[in-house]
Amino acid sequence: SASEAAAIIGEGLQAFCVPGSVAEDRKVGLGHGNLGAMLLGDDTECFAFLAGHESFAAAEGAIGIAMNANKARKKPLRVILNGLGKDAAQIIARINGFTYVKTQFDYFTSELKIVEKIPYSDGPRAEVNCYGADDVREGVAIMWHENVDISITGNSTNPTRFQHPVAGTYFKERVLAGKKYFSVASGGGTGRTLHPDNMAAGPASYGMTDTMGRMHSSAQFAGSSSVPAHVDMMGLIGMGNNPMVGCTVACAVAVNAALNE
Repeated sequence: SASEAAAIIGEGLQAFCVPGSVAEDRKVGLGHGNLGAMLLGDDTECFAFLAGHESFAAAEGAIGIAMNANKARKKPLRVILNGLGKDAAQIIARINGFTYVKTQFDYFTSELKIVEKIPYSDGPRAEVNCYGADDVREGVAIMWHENVDISITGNSTNPTRFQHPVAGTYFKERVLAGKKYFSVASGGGTGRTLHPDNMAAGPASYGMTDTMGRMHSSAQFAGSSSVPAHVDMMGLIGMGNNPMVGCTVACAVAVNAALNE
């Protein structure tokens, strides 16, 4: 099956992890394979890219999944982008042909209202809902609204004030509600970079973004959600973690199709 193919692709990716590296230690290759397998299994309903809306890495990953995953699933997988900033979300949606979903969060009642939906294409890409939140509370409410059961964080912009707090808070609430949730932290481990979130974390630490990922993640990748060089620094010769998710799914679906011709 495509799900089995994804897991085996993960073994191949693991072979490209440098011995003794952060990527090998965290089993990042196997992690990508297992994540792809979960996305191709019908137990998963909704996958979220918890993005900073700072780059197109999440969009690339979402496109790869939206165009391919449902060819090998019995019921469609819903894919969303959930990031900080409504204007940024609308721009990402417009450029990539996603559907922008404008929300309004009531801070007194904790209710999330859908203000409008604007599809920017009429193909599979329009099936991807793109949300922009004003803060963590609205971000968590969006996760509940879509009943997200797997997510991956972006790690470049807003990680300590949006993505990681949203994932951690949502995880706690899902546990209390007795519902499953698999949280992937996409990056980290790049050391004391010039990133302002990492600068105050001390020279011996992996940085604050990495530390927060460790606190909530069911699985943690290494490097960056978007920058291949950062992933390479951590010991996996590949690409940014978000596009790699889409590629793993796409390749697994292609393997399944070829075997069933």
